[in-house]
Amino acid sequence: MSAAASPGRRLRRLRAIALALGVLAMAGCGVNRQLARQADHIVLAEQARAVSCTQADLCAIDTPFRQLAASAASAGRPGQPVHFVNVLELGEDSLLLRVHLIRAARHSIDIQTFIWVNDDAGRLILDELLAAARRGVRVRVLADQLFSLEDTELLSRLALVHENFEVRIYNPTFHKAVTQPLEFAVSILCCFTHFNQRMHNKLFLVDDEFGISGGRNYENRYFDWDREFDYRDRDVLVTGKVAGGEMAASFEQFWNYKRAARLTRLNDVNKRLVAEADQGLALPAAQRGIDPMRVETLRAHAGLTAEIERRFIAQAQRVGQVDYFSDTPDKQDGGSQSNKQLGEQIAQMIAGAERQIIMQTPYLVISKHARRVFRDLREREQPPDIIVSTNSLAATDAFYVYALSHKYKKRYLKLGFRIYEFKPRPGDAERLFSRYSELSGGDEPAGYERYGMAPLTTQGVRVGMHAKSIIIDGQVTLIGSHNFDPRSDNYNTESGLIIHDRAVAELVREAILGDIEPQNSWAIAKRPRTNFLHRINNAIADFSSALPLFDFWPFRYATSYDLNEGCAPMKQTDAGFYQCYTAVGDFPEVDLPMKTIYTRMVTAFGAGAVGIL
Repeated sequence: MSAAASPGRRLRRLRAIALALGVLAMAGCGVNRQLARQADHIVLAEQARAVSCTQADLCAIDTPFRQLAASAASAGRPGQPVHFVNVLELGEDSLLLRVHLIRAARHSIDIQTFIWVNDDAGRLILDELLAAARRGVRVRVLADQLFSLEDTELLSRLALVHENFEVRIYNPTFHKAVTQPLEFAVSILCCFTHFNQRMHNKLFLVDDEFGISGGRNYENRYFDWDREFDYRDRDVLVTGKVAGGEMAASFEQFWNYKRAARLTRLNDVNKRLVAEADQGLALPAAQRGIDPMRVETLRAHAGLTAEIERRFIAQAQRVGQVDYFSDTPDKQDGGSQSNKQLGEQIAQMIAGAERQIIMQTPYLVISKHARRVFRDLREREQPPDIIVSTNSLAATDAFYVYALSHKYKKRYLKLGFRIYEFKPRPGDAERLFSRYSELSGGDEPAGYERYGMAPLTTQGVRVGMHAKSIIIDGQVTLIGSHNFDPRSDNYNTESGLIIHDRAVAELVREAILGDIEPQNSWAIAKRPRTNFLHRINNAIADFSSALPLFDFWPFRYATSYDLNEGCAPMKQTDAGFYQCYTAVGDFPEVDLPMKTIYTRMVTAFGAGAVGIL
């Protein structure tokens, strides 16, 4: 046997072992039918059924949104719908509105999410949903398994808490609610395609009249409540026909799909249900409770009609056409593009742009299909202006994804992107985040590397970009869950609202342009060509970044710039840019020894994973 054959044989052996482990895992981790039957009997016998209200409206609070819904219904005509839209920029506004609408529910609440954490915000919503169920509202929660409600005690109690309340877990690994590290590894080796398709949709629907979609999950950091790291995010409330139409239909499709597992079909939950059948219905405490007074204050404000009218009703925009698009749950089960509805809509929107595209995404990793669309735009005689707001390495919680973005930065600049990277402590934090000054500003969070963050040179609450929005020509706005990356295109299911209205487009446009102002973001621009050595450097960097695995060259085509005092902001392509902006390095505010080499190490072996990161 030759020396060259030995590594190949070892690789085949590893693959065979992985396949065997996968077969064993699947064989040993099917639904335990005996436990499932026992769990079903326990739920049937012990699940609470009493309701606290016998009124026709189930004791729902009055809400001025009912008047908007009635106005939309009466004013709409066939082919000319009327909707009311609230763009929710502040996290605490979004949380307050959810609590208010839950209390206003008269018959149903449906929620679909990728992440649900049992912290202050997550537990607040959970408690409000249970209160609604107890007064007679049908409540359904569909959460992706990977990062949601990772507590079998909590889930087993939720299975019993009330017959009007049901949780289903989407795409559970080996029929479990909680995936252990070894099971996680085996699932990647044996069943990668199945495991890797996550339900990234975000949908909140009350009475089929009021629907919220966008980027927010259920965790403190999405609602400006985390004391260490918060997201700059965006979602939108729509009141009107689309809520009871496309949004309701999409939820039903996912709720009834084969990958949506009832709690009594999860082996770790079943085991707990059977073992603790007589333990009662009390839910375990929140795992990360931080500020009870803040929770009680929001609870109180959610019931104040004057507060709701001031913060939301007065800000509601009357619009016409609003479309809700969602990938179908069988996205990876068939080859039809109809399974990828949102991705196709985004491609059509971008291809139809004439003057300007404004895009905000946490992860600037563009798929091949999207690059082709942008390349076609670039080749026009008058290509549209393309503004991109995204995370810096200092702001992101996805270190490895940023490394890939950094690797291909020249590619995006050549496509005509004007890129701005969000700062971890922006100058306008007080405006962009609810009560930012009240959050603690102590040391960097413990375990930041574990959460995908780089250490910083400054102290205080860190923030990162999580909003996913596109505005086309100041006329059409997309707000949704799609990150405009290969994972969103090909693996996850995604959802979002497309709003055809100039006033809404201008609101979101102003918000994103505010995010890219110099006090909030660094401008990304090519390094000036000063001499022949600079051209050689660019040639070597191009060669290095084109390599499929090893990207060895540390000196890049572009870097980060800050505006000089006394200068007005300008485009990266303007003649005076380099006189008014100063280069601050590839990774400003990152406290990482040999940071360039470290990032190169990540990009060296990450190119092949661009589709799944």
